[in-house]
Amino acid sequence: MADGARSTGESRAERINRELIELLNEIRVGLPGVQFLFAFLLIVPFQQAATKTTEFQRGVYYVALVAAAVASILLIAPAAQHRVLFRQHDKESLLQRSSRSAFAGLMVLIVAISAALLLVLDVFFGRGLAWGTSAAIAALLVWWWAVVPLWHRAHNEQEELHG
Repeated sequence: MADGARSTGESRAERINRELIELLNEIRVGLPGVQFLFAFLLIVPFQQAATKTTEFQRGVYYVALVAAAVASILLIAPAAQHRVLFRQHDKESLLQRSSRSAFAGLMVLIVAISAALLLVLDVFFGRGLAWGTSAAIAALLVWWWAVVPLWHRAHNEQEELHG
């Protein structure tokens, strides 16, 4: 059964509706964290200590701020598109675009989290510890948010082909 809808008893339209609802709910989980990070980064320049930053820290701040903005855009896009395209009878395309947007948003969020961590750790603990810790966190995020799910996806697709 190539179509998972047959095994669950739901129609193609029902499956697409369910998957779209699941995707939008998943985004609701991560979005507050992205918005909080973005808000934090927006107020940093207005703090007194911001005038004592190095060129490196300003560069890292720029990367973190822009990445948080892009992650917010990509993670909010599915809800915005869903609202604009409401009742246009093209939910499958919306689901595919939204899924790609959410995944891209998570990948950019890895950059934002890692850069924000690098910035804060550089200020308080020095560049060496900052780079090591942020690289480890970035690797952990890439591993759990991308590598593991993509490996499982590929493994499941191979099983479907051979099973």
